[in-house]
Amino acid sequence: MSGGYGPTEPATKDIQDLCDQVKSKVQEITGKNYGEYTAFKFRSQVVAGTNYLIKVHVGDDYIHVIIFKDQGGEVALSDVNEGQTKVSPLEPF
Repeated sequence: MSGGYGPTEPATKDIQDLCDQVKSKVQEITGKNYGEYTAFKFRSQVVAGTNYLIKVHVGDDYIHVIIFKDQGGEVALSDVNEGQTKVSPLEPF
């Protein structure tokens, strides 16, 4: 079923795997090299594939990333939002 983003949930190993697949692209966009890069929370949205909105812990800060996984399993980084905190809501950007 297509629609808006679902509820915020704790990150899983599968969510961390998605983050790991786009880490180099995230670092390229932000111009930063993240020693710590740990998925913390996420929300998902079913479209023609799935969008994942993920809060990632990167040292003393947090970033939000949107990752798209198509129905064939291909993964692509859609966007990055820096300057987040542990408590900032996971909202589409």
